[in-house]
Amino acid sequence: MITIKVFGPTPACANCKRAEREALKAAEQFPGQVQVVKLDALGPEAMAYSFMATPAIALDDTLLASGRVLRAEELVARIRERIGG
Repeated sequence: MITIKVFGPTPACANCKRAEREALKAAEQFPGQVQVVKLDALGPEAMAYSFMATPAIALDDTLLASGRVLRAEELVARIRERIGG
């Protein structure tokens, strides 16, 4: 199972909410293969990624973006690379 991690503040800002919506839209294209997890940018999980701005998006353990929203299409392309499709 591939995990898209969306890091943002609590409560979430507008861009972080948008990033989560885009991640969910991308995950819909891979039923049962991709899950989306919303995590607090100040939580212990965030320390492993060393990002400086939110939203931050990670695919499994790889940070893909910080300080910008990734469109669903961008995430889908990265997921396809990861699963070899």
